[in-house]
Amino acid sequence: MPETPAAARRSERSRAAILAATAELIREVSYAKLGIEAIAARAGVGKQTIYRWWPSKGAVVFDAMLESDSGPEGPALPDTGDIAADLRQLLRGSVVALTDPGFESFLRAMYIEIQQDAELGAAYRERLLLPQRAAVADRLAAAVAAGELRADLDLELAVDLLLGPAQMRWSLGLGGLTEEYADAALDAALAYLRA
Repeated sequence: MPETPAAARRSERSRAAILAATAELIREVSYAKLGIEAIAARAGVGKQTIYRWWPSKGAVVFDAMLESDSGPEGPALPDTGDIAADLRQLLRGSVVALTDPGFESFLRAMYIEIQQDAELGAAYRERLLLPQRAAVADRLAAAVAAGELRADLDLELAVDLLLGPAQMRWSLGLGGLTEEYADAALDAALAYLRA
């Protein structure tokens, strides 16, 4: 007789199926049309299984986005020894992610959810925003130590100068998010970072 899988293994399998199903559906339907029922059907689980782990659609979508976007070590910037090249890769990658036509509507919907749901907003800050900012600050600190950037660099301000322009243009729907824009924003930030 086949052995019954352990509950923990079944649970992890279900959780992984839910996150995979959600990641697939994110690209297929709008956020407004995505329902827990569709996620459950795609994952082959009951709705109650989803609600056991996540309190809302926004929460499961956020976890699916995190799962598909993160590596085992968490966020980290490359360190090639050339801070300008590393930051250029970061900012260009941000522009690509923010303007992905298959994903942008979901990013916008999640941005709204984060503003309206205090618990989801806290999770966003703790699990995504603050670790991303810390990774950028760590890379900048390494560049300061290597003499590539000014010794008195205010790391918080530097992170704002690097990440703020693209985020602001995207959140306000101003358009113009291109590699050229990312490069121009980086050049402007580097004028302060190196001064």
